[in-house]
Amino acid sequence: MSHFMGLVPIISQIFYFPLLFPNKDMRRFFMFEYTFNMAETLAIAVILLLLGKGIKKRVPILERFFIPAPVIGGTLFSIFMLIGHNTGTFTFNFDSILKDFLMVIFFTTIGFSASFELLKKGGVGVALFLAAATILVIIQDVVGVFLAKAFNLHPYIGLAAGSIPLTGGHGTSGAFGPVLEEAGAAGAFSVAIASATFGLVAGCLIGGPVAKRLLQKYNLKAKTTDEETGNSTIKLESDNPISEGTLFDSVVVIALAMGIGACIPVFSKKLGLVLPGYLGPMVIAAIIRNIADAQKKTLPMKEISIIGSISLSLFLSMALMSMKLWELAALALPLIVILLIQTVIMALFAYHVTFRIMGKDYDAAVLATGHCGFGLGATPNAMANMETFTSVNGFSAKAFFVLPLVGSLFIDFVNASIITFFMNIFK
Repeated sequence: MSHFMGLVPIISQIFYFPLLFPNKDMRRFFMFEYTFNMAETLAIAVILLLLGKGIKKRVPILERFFIPAPVIGGTLFSIFMLIGHNTGTFTFNFDSILKDFLMVIFFTTIGFSASFELLKKGGVGVALFLAAATILVIIQDVVGVFLAKAFNLHPYIGLAAGSIPLTGGHGTSGAFGPVLEEAGAAGAFSVAIASATFGLVAGCLIGGPVAKRLLQKYNLKAKTTDEETGNSTIKLESDNPISEGTLFDSVVVIALAMGIGACIPVFSKKLGLVLPGYLGPMVIAAIIRNIADAQKKTLPMKEISIIGSISLSLFLSMALMSMKLWELAALALPLIVILLIQTVIMALFAYHVTFRIMGKDYDAAVLATGHCGFGLGATPNAMANMETFTSVNGFSAKAFFVLPLVGSLFIDFVNASIITFFMNIFK
């Protein structure tokens, strides 16, 4: 108790600091600043990740909307940083080397999932849904850039409220946000993270009404058998148990892809084409995967996926804990307008485009509600939308086959390529 009472004067000084020293220059003189090294930065990221997991278990709404644990912990810490910034009492700096390294690892593992053999085996349904998702990515970026220019903002702010956070989610936001800021779009990282969080919620809210309207308008019924996928299944992971050997093999292929791929952005820069640092490793990883498929060799995809997931969680935690929330203040109104328009576009696209491309039947309606969660949030949101809808109206084997395949294997690769194309257009 005595230890706690000892904290009271410190806490009170933080909140009354601006009143004691109303002059900003005077407050800067008394500001406490500390720079954390790599090991300290990693430790804080792990603590925030664990904190986020604990809060998520205790707050049902966070679980319902699939808000990632590192986003919860990292955002709380960024709010703490906001208090320090606004009161002029403290500021922290973090080592970014490990964060950037984890980002490259994550996107390299995404590259290993881009298998053309699986795309071919997935049939017409997978190709059509990937086409629909690709069209939406382009629309989201075009709309984002157009609206950003209408508000006299940097075009990259439009990308930060386009397919980067919406189709891409927090992982893509964390990767591209700093790149956009380095290119001159101040606040792009905070915009992308905020937009990604908004999308997780909005995607879940609009999915049900869209599918229900389609069900009623076209009098759709669930199929008793799935004619397109039949009884065929695609084996995405090996049944072999994870071992030290398989983990080592996964580290080897990831390291090789990262090392070789690192040369691609350097070479492209000499040609006048700016590529993010992770795109080269991701492309090399995709090449390795397809060579292995052609030679009928198996990569340790389960282990690669686990390494990618861990890297993403730590990367997001590191990225969000240094997020500058105060940069959102000037962008609040334009961001709200852009995101609301993007939400309406998503609903209209799912209703009029996705539904028609996928065949105008019950399966297409289920994919439409899934696309709302997928196009604004993430694959888990899409699965939740479809699960909720089909639990009442009947199962759709085609929808639960097609969407995860596109969401987990192909769309991140396609999205990153399209974003890079737009970045080079508006640089």
